[in-house]
Amino acid sequence: MKRKYKPVLAVVVLIFLVALIGTVSYIISKYTPTKEKMDLNSYYGEMADNEAAIILGTEKLEQRGIISGDRVYLPYDVVSQNLNQRYYWDASGQQMLYATPSELTYAPASSEPDSDVWLRDGTIYLSLSYIQRYTDIDAYISQEPYRVAIQNHFNRVKTVKVKKQTYIRYQGGIKSPVLTEVAEGTVLRFVEEMENWDKVATDDGYIGYVEKKKLGDVEKTTFERNFQGEQYTRITMEEPVNLVWHQIMAAEANSNFANDIANITGVNVISPTWYCLADNSGNINSIASADYVNQAHEMGMKVWGLIDNFTQDVSTTDFLSDTSARQNVISQLIQSACEVGLDGINVDFEALSEDAGAHFLEFLRELCIECHKNNLILSVDNPVPEDFTSHYNWAEQGKVADYVIMMGYDEHYAGSDAGSVASLPWVEKGIQDMLEKIPAERLISAVPFYTRLWKTSGGAVTSDAIGMDQAQQIIADNQVETYWDKNTSQNYGTFEKDNTTYQIWLEDAQSIAVRAKLVPKYKLAGIAEWKLGFENSSIWQVITDNIH
Repeated sequence: MKRKYKPVLAVVVLIFLVALIGTVSYIISKYTPTKEKMDLNSYYGEMADNEAAIILGTEKLEQRGIISGDRVYLPYDVVSQNLNQRYYWDASGQQMLYATPSELTYAPASSEPDSDVWLRDGTIYLSLSYIQRYTDIDAYISQEPYRVAIQNHFNRVKTVKVKKQTYIRYQGGIKSPVLTEVAEGTVLRFVEEMENWDKVATDDGYIGYVEKKKLGDVEKTTFERNFQGEQYTRITMEEPVNLVWHQIMAAEANSNFANDIANITGVNVISPTWYCLADNSGNINSIASADYVNQAHEMGMKVWGLIDNFTQDVSTTDFLSDTSARQNVISQLIQSACEVGLDGINVDFEALSEDAGAHFLEFLRELCIECHKNNLILSVDNPVPEDFTSHYNWAEQGKVADYVIMMGYDEHYAGSDAGSVASLPWVEKGIQDMLEKIPAERLISAVPFYTRLWKTSGGAVTSDAIGMDQAQQIIADNQVETYWDKNTSQNYGTFEKDNTTYQIWLEDAQSIAVRAKLVPKYKLAGIAEWKLGFENSSIWQVITDNIH
């Protein structure tokens, strides 16, 4: 009987051993990390000959660079949108412009990969060395496949340190293919936290996952840099700016200067509307007057000549996008400013279309160079920030211009529904939005000296812009009782006449005072007023009392 059971026992043992081996093999297979390498051609995507993948920080881009011999080229749009927006393509001149704080540089495009700018099959490429000349970046170039990893963020970057030599994997999980191995002590850029894995990136272009237990805590790291870029300097006033715009429509009006400013107190800058575009070629019309400037200087006021884009039949976009036209305007402005003794230029280009944004910024950069060569202050006027005006790029303006002026009015305007021209919450929100982009010491808040008398008749809404004294006269003539509207911080009145409803949100001593107080509240560079002649003579002391 024992002999009969021996074969059966052997079979059972064998089955058990096979099962045990299978189970152990399964467990080992399941819990042993794979060392399989990720196919990098698949990881970075298919590329044509001499193309290079571009990794920007912690993101793989769809666009491709080009490798030509020992030169590396990146697409202009990648550079402009992500690394340095000051490279400006001059289409008519087939050249790349770069405005430093002190000079405008030119780099002609070539049809061959032998220069800083390569025009290849209709696409503009910039050489890596040209980019690094003006841009603080680190670049890591690798082969098989070709790829260029660019790092351009070095301040307070989220990082983690590798505690133990490990792998960066394509996805979270030990069975995910390996992208690269990282040594103990390696500093990785932190991207995203998951349950057991963290998404990280290496400086040289691998973006993947590492087990959380292999990493230290997330820290904010500032990397030391040796890049020495030229910095913008400022021409500013030692005291808070108190600017009033002086609308002058004809040269003869300059002779009224003494009368127009007779009741002014506290103003240290006057900005006459002397210049406007005459055509798309960059010629300007000027009614500037040296005598006016001399009189202003005798009164202790600086003079910033204003140029606007209000001329009909002149396309601001066409003018701004033409390098020769921009240079023509700048040349004429600087020549006139020097001839009449101006202290600054005020740029008032309004209603800019989105496609004009980049050209407008280039105009400011080029104008700033010449202004500062001639010791002229450059200021630029802007609407209150809205989503649809983001192309004005306030951050870049704040770097280039000496002063940025927020025109805190036209919340409601001719053609809109009835309402305040400049309610306090709307103005204050605009200042707060501006301060996210512009240092307070370069931001000037402009207030209106006008209001609108709104008329609603038969369902139609119209309005007229009127000055302070005229508004008070209307209130008196119609015996209107006004009250302080806490929502707008203005005195409000309404009345009926000839089947018409009239409404008015007054600009007066009370409303101007609360807006002027925003200057010290936010430590702004100063205040501006539109326009001379709309004010009540007592308003000047109100402004002086509240901006300090």
